[in-house]
Amino acid sequence: MTDSSSNRRAFLGSLAAMTTLFAGSAFAHEEAPFDLPVEYLPTLIDMQVTLLPGMIHVFPNQFRLYLTLPDNQALRFTVGVGRPGLYHAGQFSVGAKREWPSWKPTPQMIARNPDAYARFADGMPGGVNNPLGARALYLFNDAGYDTALRIHGTNKPRTIGTAVSNGCARLTNDHITDLYDRVAVGARVFLYEQTEV
Repeated sequence: MTDSSSNRRAFLGSLAAMTTLFAGSAFAHEEAPFDLPVEYLPTLIDMQVTLLPGMIHVFPNQFRLYLTLPDNQALRFTVGVGRPGLYHAGQFSVGAKREWPSWKPTPQMIARNPDAYARFADGMPGGVNNPLGARALYLFNDAGYDTALRIHGTNKPRTIGTAVSNGCARLTNDHITDLYDRVAVGARVFLYEQTEV
C-alpha cells in the first residue's frame, strides 16, 4: 500500500465524516420526503346544508377543515389539531394574515415545556424552520383581540391528521398557501368541540 493511497483514503474518510456532521446540523429542519395519503388531499365537496361562502369550519375529531364556497360547495382540507386539553372550540374571525410569519411561544407553552420552548421566548423569524410554516391566519375573538390561536402551515407534514399541536390547526405549507389566498380578513371561523376518544 502506498502513502498516496493511504492519504487519499484518510482524506475521503474525513470528508465523509464532515459531510455527516454538516448534514446533521445545517439540514436538521429537513425531514425525509413525505407524501400525504390521497385521502388527505384537498377535495371539492357538495354540502348538505346552505352556508354563506367564505367561512371556515374545523371539525377536530375528523381532522377536517372546510372552506365554504358558493353554490353549496366547500373545499375540504385535512389538518392537524390541538392535543386534548389544549384545543379551544369557539367562534372567531380572521383578524390578520401573514406570509412566512414569525413565531413566539406563549407563556403557557413555555411553562408546560421549558426545554422545548424557553429558548424561543424572544421569538423566531419566519422561514422554513418556523413552526407556523409558510402562512398563518390569526384568529381574533368578537371583542377584536388576538386569541393566539392560528390556522397555519407546518414544517412537519407528518403531523397532519393528528392531535399534537398546542391548540392551533395546521395544514401542509402547500395547502395553507392555497387556503390563505382564498380567505379574507374578517372571515368567520368555527372551531367545533373536540371529544376525547
